[in-house]
Amino acid sequence: MPAHQLAPDIPASDILAAEREHLRRSRAALTAMREHAQSLSADAAGDWVSQQVLQGLLDQRVAALADHPDTPLFFGRLDRTATGDELPATMHVGRRHVHDGAGQALVIDWRAPVSRAFYQASPADPMDVGRRRRFGYQGGELTAFEDEDLTTGSALTPSKILTAEIERPRTGPMRDIVATIQPDQDEIVRADLGVTVCVQGAPGTGKTAVGLHRAAYLLFTHREKLARSGVMIVGPNRAFLSYISSVLPALGEVKVDQATVAGILGDHSHPEDPAVAAVKGDARMAPVLRRALWLHITKPEEGVLVTRGVNRYRVPDHQVREIVASLRGTTRYNPGRAALAQRLAHAVLVQMERRGESPDDRVQDAVARSKPVRQVIDQTWPKLTPEQVLHRLFSDAEFLARAAKTDLTAEEQSLLLWAKPSKSHRSAKWSAADAALLDELGDLMERTPSHGHLVVDEAQDLSAMQLRALGRRCRTGSATILGDLAQGTTPWSARSWQTVLGHLGFEKGSERSGGEVTAVTELTLGFRVPREVLDYAARLLPAIAPELAPPRSLRPGVGSLSVRERPDVVSGIAEAVAEALAREGSIGVIVADASVPAVSAALTAAHEILGPESTGDHRVLVIPATLAKGLEYDHVIVAEPAHIAQAEPQGLARLYVVLTRAVTSLTIVHTNPLPSQLVH
Repeated sequence: MPAHQLAPDIPASDILAAEREHLRRSRAALTAMREHAQSLSADAAGDWVSQQVLQGLLDQRVAALADHPDTPLFFGRLDRTATGDELPATMHVGRRHVHDGAGQALVIDWRAPVSRAFYQASPADPMDVGRRRRFGYQGGELTAFEDEDLTTGSALTPSKILTAEIERPRTGPMRDIVATIQPDQDEIVRADLGVTVCVQGAPGTGKTAVGLHRAAYLLFTHREKLARSGVMIVGPNRAFLSYISSVLPALGEVKVDQATVAGILGDHSHPEDPAVAAVKGDARMAPVLRRALWLHITKPEEGVLVTRGVNRYRVPDHQVREIVASLRGTTRYNPGRAALAQRLAHAVLVQMERRGESPDDRVQDAVARSKPVRQVIDQTWPKLTPEQVLHRLFSDAEFLARAAKTDLTAEEQSLLLWAKPSKSHRSAKWSAADAALLDELGDLMERTPSHGHLVVDEAQDLSAMQLRALGRRCRTGSATILGDLAQGTTPWSARSWQTVLGHLGFEKGSERSGGEVTAVTELTLGFRVPREVLDYAARLLPAIAPELAPPRSLRPGVGSLSVRERPDVVSGIAEAVAEALAREGSIGVIVADASVPAVSAALTAAHEILGPESTGDHRVLVIPATLAKGLEYDHVIVAEPAHIAQAEPQGLARLYVVLTRAVTSLTIVHTNPLPSQLVH
């Protein structure tokens, strides 16, 4: 690849040799940094607990300094025009900070403020940069460079290195995009911790990568705060989490929790009628659950009689009712129950003091734990679990009607009632929709801990109750919400991001406690999916998301789409797989879920069926359509689009997801007629 030099008197080979030497020095320095971290001991920390905490931090530091020989340590360089400040004239930008033994920076972390110019500088606004250099790599070996002169004021020509990196075939898990972040993506990545960002991203726009890189940026910029409160990545399924698992570690971030919604709320998978699940996922269930919990509190009919030695102290029934009324609904259920015991005990202590006694806190605690007080509390404010409340709600029609009031119709209440209730909450079988209801009840009883930042991908597919559950986990922090309304495939898929943000507890343009501001942005320019493929898939948009603008792609992708009608679909798939194997890159065969066994049995090429627990390490993967969301493959083969569209109520949206997983070629093999929306 030719080098576009600003200094033609220096041969390109000499420049390349000098940059390779800098890479060698940088790698040696990183190795020295890691060895130094490994040599540190936690023994001097004092007590055992402090030693364990320090050792954990040292282990994290060592892991963060791991070198990845197949990954470039730096990918760019900035030659600055500004003088008189403390910054060096030349800075190499890479995945992490590297310094030599004297403390001189050899590589600047891409998240550092000075690195922003690598992504944002232009001839119109050079940001004190005269030259930007991009590096090309093969594996971990530096092979080429390009220079961009930012001093002329002339528009820049497209970078061949940047284009090649974006289009490079992918195998295995998702990789970072630090070398290719575009200006509009960089604005989202560098949004402040106090800003909750909602990203509507069309296929191939890099919204998932942007969310992960924002997590890495925030951890770098607000290390101490987020080390205490934590960052969590929430994905749609385990296959997706496996796919993205290597991105943050490659950037030196090893202390980030990753989970699915089921993993957070409880992996309940009892099958359920979609109509029932839709009612359970509705936000109207929140007040129903609140009433169901507080309906367990009954009106006290008797007072409390406490005996201490020869003395007897009575709290009359009317005073007990007043105390219960003052607490009911003003606190969470379990703290309220504990407070009731203390209030009753305090009422007894007041009587003791009136008799000249001097009771202390130990006496009050003893009275609060006494049998008479416990009996009144158990009768009035019983000890409960979320499972007990939900079991009663779905088993007792009269109780459900009292809790529902006018929030649910009679028909909806009948859908919620179990035809054959289990004998107790312990033997009940819970569904995925129930998990969010149990979590809501759990929060009504005890406050759910909050993270400092939450990244939620494919958020358009979450129910209102699931969104409320996630919102509770960032109620004292901020969030990055990612998704595409056109890819909504659940019975409760959102039609607007304003609704999603409302259920999460955020509102567009508003502030929450702590000053968090919410912003909604849209990414419509694709970098990975070829234009020919994206335009074909976009034929479905008028039917599934007419309010969205059609996505655009920077890659023309001429010849990337092939639609083949075959008398035998399975043999057509085998033919397409054989052709794809002759090319570089990963291969995904996406079929309707019911067709997976037959297609897998007929394929002779070595392959793996992608499942929630599979690693996806094989080059050829057979993928159920319901697991394709969020994934991408160089070559995608789709079997019988009509079967995918007909398999579920949101089948056309599912098909849109499937058709936009390809980054090099899409081959459609069918015998049945294509959905009418795809036929022009």
